[in-house]
Amino acid sequence: MTFSVPVLVRGYELDTQGHLNHAVYHQYGEHARWELMRAAGISQDKFIASGVGAVVLESTIKYKRELRGGDEVTVTCVFDWKEGEKVFRFHQQIIKLDGTVSAEITVVAGAMDLTTRRLVPEPAEHFRGLAENPELLGL
Repeated sequence: MTFSVPVLVRGYELDTQGHLNHAVYHQYGEHARWELMRAAGISQDKFIASGVGAVVLESTIKYKRELRGGDEVTVTCVFDWKEGEKVFRFHQQIIKLDGTVSAEITVVAGAMDLTTRRLVPEPAEHFRGLAENPELLGL
């Protein structure tokens, strides 16, 4: 299942060339990831209260088409779990209303035990235990 959220490109997010600043693409991706977690029933407070925090280990963006102020986009987000790995991935796209893919984002992340400061060994199981709608997380 592909989760998505709408975003409107705002004028203050533009760079001197009049297109979306490169760093803002990361923010759009992060916004979609937390909205997916919230839709699955895992608020940031609930996640932290479980003794675990989310950590981004790598974030890669492939820029395909520019975005300009006023553009309306959809930011998608799909979890990618691999059994036996301490990390998981998010695959995301930023898509204009006409279907043009503006950017592709891949994030490698983990769930860190806030006491030991180490990644939990089975992050999917931790997420499954917290989620009210684990199917949104691909679980």
